[in-house]
Amino acid sequence: MKTLTLANRDLFWPPADELIEVAERIRARLGDWPRARVDWRICLAAPDTARSGDIVVVIGAQADAGDARAWRTAGASLIVADIGGAALTTAGGERYALEGKLPEDWLAALAAFLDCGFEPPDALVLALAWRDGDETTGDDAWPVDLARFPLVAGLPAAPAQPFPLCAPRLGLYPVLPSAQWVERVLALGVATVQLRVKDAPPDRLRAEIGQAVAAGRRHGASVFINDYWREAAEAGAYGVHLGQEDLETADLAAIAQSGMRLGLSTHGYFEMLRALHFRPSYLAFGAVFPTGTKTLATAPQGLARLERYVRLLGEQVPLVAIGGIDLPRLPAVLATGVGSVAVVSAVTGAADPARAVADLQRVFDI
Repeated sequence: MKTLTLANRDLFWPPADELIEVAERIRARLGDWPRARVDWRICLAAPDTARSGDIVVVIGAQADAGDARAWRTAGASLIVADIGGAALTTAGGERYALEGKLPEDWLAALAAFLDCGFEPPDALVLALAWRDGDETTGDDAWPVDLARFPLVAGLPAAPAQPFPLCAPRLGLYPVLPSAQWVERVLALGVATVQLRVKDAPPDRLRAEIGQAVAAGRRHGASVFINDYWREAAEAGAYGVHLGQEDLETADLAAIAQSGMRLGLSTHGYFEMLRALHFRPSYLAFGAVFPTGTKTLATAPQGLARLERYVRLLGEQVPLVAIGGIDLPRLPAVLATGVGSVAVVSAVTGAADPARAVADLQRVFDI
């Protein structure tokens, strides 16, 4: 395999030829990825002038608070690492702390994963999942052994009662804007749906959730409720779906005690590790493609990332792919091995929703 050239780029400061050589060997075994959107520079010593895209690395001790503030003001991020793991603080103040073994080549691996287009929190997860010499084991040395991945530090305890399991492959999973849509789609034979109601007053919200849950019972289907876990529990819903931001506010113990299933959204490796800590019933991964149904906090993930996500977690927890997936794209999505695909406009935006559902279901049955 041709070795990718990193040596002519300002990848490390000060320049570090040995690290560049190792980073090139690692990068050459990670596959073909689009270039990073940012020209990251890993600073092994304090830069004279920090800049946006710098990641200043401090080993074994906290950085001087004044220096750290100055670096962040200039747009740089900071990694503080020691024998027990590493913590990244971005220029915006977001902190991502990981516990795990630091391989000898972790800085070279970090550079390689950044070059693959991963944002620093996810590249740091992958760098800590790396093991020295992995680049010699084959053409694709991507970390896919969950036992080797770090843990997210500082999380609250997971609920004592695990969330109930759901089917390992949920199949077609329409996300629908109203109880009327839930009724309509369940009547077409779909087994799993999600009700995602936006900006409804409390009385209407409870009515919509109650109607959707009742429809699920009549059809013997699984109805998940997006966000509104209290109302979902009151109605006896099969499950609830939450975003990463909801993990800060939702009472996960109460959700577990209610018997509801829990689905969690993830957008990369760090969020995946954070979600796994709480032992959810399934993980949703996206957005796979660009989508107009909601504002994206991260760039579209693409099929290559989804395929590696499936290889890592396919036997651990059910996975749902979401984001910009329609009938033409569905075969390629399923080819990654993912067991469920959530769709929105592919059903609700179709001229003939019944035909759209039938066509989508047919791809799953092939």
